[in-house]
Amino acid sequence: MPIIPSIAFGFLAILLAGGVAGVVKKGPEFLGHPKGLYVLFFAEMWERFSYYGMRALLIFYLTKHWLFDDGKSNLIYGAYTSLVYITPVLGGYLADRYLGQRKAVTFGAVMLTLGHLLMAVEGDGGQGSAAINIFWLALAFIIVGTGFLKANISVIVGQLYPLTDTRRDGAYTIFYIGINTGAAIGTIMAGWLGETYGWAYGFGAAGVGMLLGLVVFILGKPLLLGKGEAPRPLTARTEWSLYGIGLASVAVIWALVQYQDVIQTLLIISGVAMLGYVLFESFKLEPHARDRMFAVLFLIALNPVFWGLFEQAGGSLNLYTDRFVDRGGVPASLFQSINPIYIVLLGPIFAALWVFLGKRGLEPSAPAKFGLALAQVGLSFLVFVWGAQSVGLAVATPVFFVFAIYFLQTTGELCLSPVGLSAMNRLAPKHLASLIMGAWFYMTAVGNFVAGKIGEATGGESGEMTKEGTLAIYSTIGWWTIGIAAVVLALSPLVRRWMHLDTLRDVDHAMAGEAELAEPKAAGMNTSGETRR
Repeated sequence: MPIIPSIAFGFLAILLAGGVAGVVKKGPEFLGHPKGLYVLFFAEMWERFSYYGMRALLIFYLTKHWLFDDGKSNLIYGAYTSLVYITPVLGGYLADRYLGQRKAVTFGAVMLTLGHLLMAVEGDGGQGSAAINIFWLALAFIIVGTGFLKANISVIVGQLYPLTDTRRDGAYTIFYIGINTGAAIGTIMAGWLGETYGWAYGFGAAGVGMLLGLVVFILGKPLLLGKGEAPRPLTARTEWSLYGIGLASVAVIWALVQYQDVIQTLLIISGVAMLGYVLFESFKLEPHARDRMFAVLFLIALNPVFWGLFEQAGGSLNLYTDRFVDRGGVPASLFQSINPIYIVLLGPIFAALWVFLGKRGLEPSAPAKFGLALAQVGLSFLVFVWGAQSVGLAVATPVFFVFAIYFLQTTGELCLSPVGLSAMNRLAPKHLASLIMGAWFYMTAVGNFVAGKIGEATGGESGEMTKEGTLAIYSTIGWWTIGIAAVVLALSPLVRRWMHLDTLRDVDHAMAGEAELAEPKAAGMNTSGETRR
């Protein structure tokens, strides 16, 4: 086994051994946190192992095995990833009203396991192969499974802690590190197996990873301390009817993922409907809770801009790395592990940085952090373009600039993604908690579809990517995003005031028009009402 996969496998073994030791240790906590957090950590780690392992190979699978052109492959990739993030709206709603988060996560994990294992069915290749229908079915199972799992497992993290528990920020940081540990190891192992031994081996590894995540979550149920259960007694008939809805939606998604133009229309119509519903519910709330919902909507609206650029990583940037970068013989899919490795390394540094600045009254507010995130992701593309042009278009782009673009995108992600997850969970009223988390992922879905459209443009009229054309598009989106970042930073003081941090308080439950839920802080934020930039 080559050195990079060997290191990944060794790190995984050490991590699992530490997790087992922590869980079997006497007492309700491990390293200062409830043991249930580590159950969620490992369940989500395996889920991300499977998702990112498959994601690293998907664009190559589309171009090299199913023989789609570059533009179409990017569009399919964007359609798939957008549906992965839109379905949590439905999954969050069903969990809030009926299933509860724990059962929703369990059902989602079963669907994901089936989907990833179906991905290992290769067939003969080419768009004329009958096996391509199994490929679409696999994507549909993964999309629906993610809808039931993704938003809801994040909500359970917050439920493990009292609302003003100072450990909440640390808990989300640990959880986010788990996400990216799984992403890094999954990308390396599945990518290496897929490009070295065959697609079935890479996708099969992703399926095994998801199965392990399901086992961890089921066995760890007692450590969740009854969190994430159904909001009211659930009859067996109702429960199985909801599972039936999930299975029926697989057929709908199977059709949608093949017709990307329909997805674009769906995103527009359902997006307007969702935002209208959230606004309708917001006006039922008391003034401070209503203002917080306005802040939530502002932050959510920035998601498509950031992720539209960031998600070039698995699409056009992945193809560019394969074809136009001096990789030194390293499989291109392995470069997808750079971002999650950076997250694991830099996540604790950023968490400490926010605390350090917060104690001195210098910490940026959540909306300001979003502005900084946009500035960094825009700059990452400009640096990459400059690096490629500095050696000439006829020369392969130095691999250093691949590391550079992922570094700036990662620092941007750390200013947006964990902060956004925590802010959604903190600012949303209790009766809308999973819906708002789903809306967060919904707008991420829009960003992923935008990423597919940007990736499609890199293929030009012929559908085949060119180096010059791709760099021109990267330059354009980089400059536009920096301009948007400047506007966001200018508006951030107003949005911070909408958050009313000084009136957040613990409550047992909140109803529309009565009181708001004080959910976890954005990383490094406090509730003292100090002036923020």
